[in-house]
Amino acid sequence: MTIVNITINNRKLQAQAGQTVYEAADAAGINIPVLCHHPALPPEGACRVCLVEIERQRALQPACTYPVTEGMVVHTDSPKVREARKFALELIISDHPLDCMTCEATGDCRLQDLAYEYEVKGEKFADGKRHHYAIDDPNPFIQVDRNKCILCRRCVRACNTINGVEALGIIYRGFNAKIAFGMDSTMEDSPCEFCGSCVEVCPVGALWPKMSLGKGRPWQMRQVETVCSYCGVGCKLVLHVRGNQIVKVTGGQGAANHGFTCVKGRFGYDYVNHPDRLSKPLVRRWLLEGGTKDEGRRTKDGVRDVSSSVVGPSSEFVEVSWDTALDLVTKKLVETKKAAGGDAFAMLCSARCTNEENYLAMKLTRQVLQTHNIDHCARL
Repeated sequence: MTIVNITINNRKLQAQAGQTVYEAADAAGINIPVLCHHPALPPEGACRVCLVEIERQRALQPACTYPVTEGMVVHTDSPKVREARKFALELIISDHPLDCMTCEATGDCRLQDLAYEYEVKGEKFADGKRHHYAIDDPNPFIQVDRNKCILCRRCVRACNTINGVEALGIIYRGFNAKIAFGMDSTMEDSPCEFCGSCVEVCPVGALWPKMSLGKGRPWQMRQVETVCSYCGVGCKLVLHVRGNQIVKVTGGQGAANHGFTCVKGRFGYDYVNHPDRLSKPLVRRWLLEGGTKDEGRRTKDGVRDVSSSVVGPSSEFVEVSWDTALDLVTKKLVETKKAAGGDAFAMLCSARCTNEENYLAMKLTRQVLQTHNIDHCARL
């Protein structure tokens, strides 16, 4: 890869040919503010917040799209640059609701942070607001608030390049431009798969998980890194937890997913604290009492009714400790193996488990249970 020599803010640096000014500055630890740019998405140059001053260039240039060249001299924080960025932010905020006190994204909003840094109060173009969109998308997962959309097109690019669905787009032009789903319909009526990639990259509160509404501010939550439990891909997740409740899930920077996830990983976490979820092992009472399955059936006139599907008190489930449950399973496996041999068992593995879990299941089946009756759902 060809190396070029550049200067950013009087610092002499080396960058790779083909890198943008923003990428070279970011690698050197030099901050350039961005709104529309995201490292996982192709550059757009839509927001103009990343404008920088490049010597021998007549106008300011967007750092996220402008490539570095040999001998380039860049100024990222000159008075001219700061004035242009402030003007761009004033134009964006002129058509943005100033409801930060009640907005879900407060504390996690890039536009809010930049407005604070550049002292933008939304007063200069206060008469510029043009539309009021109803928040009426009926889908169960994502709240769509077009009033807060800044048309950065992050969601459009994420849908196109990350998930390849192309459910999102920008329709109309000028003051009437807005994000739309399908042919200006709802998310449910579009090809959307509800992976939530658009929510992941939205820099404001235009796209927000419905399950997280009103559940807390970012600073009220702690972040817990984990691995998604739905399949064996191994996507890393970040759980945003308040108290003992999961409020929101975002994609973690794992080798398998690089910050993105599917609909199950992002929105399928309500089972964790669901009242119907089993928290302790359950065992039939007759197993604990050393009886047999038939003893748990009701009797008719003193005679056991083995044909009846109605079970009696001995077949009720009883909560036990894990040690008790595992000891009981071990005991029954040993008894069955002694009585009928290893071929009385069979194991069916799942592609939704990790390779390591399937390997352990295979070792358990072949070496401990001593049978080759093992198969895998991916082969069937």
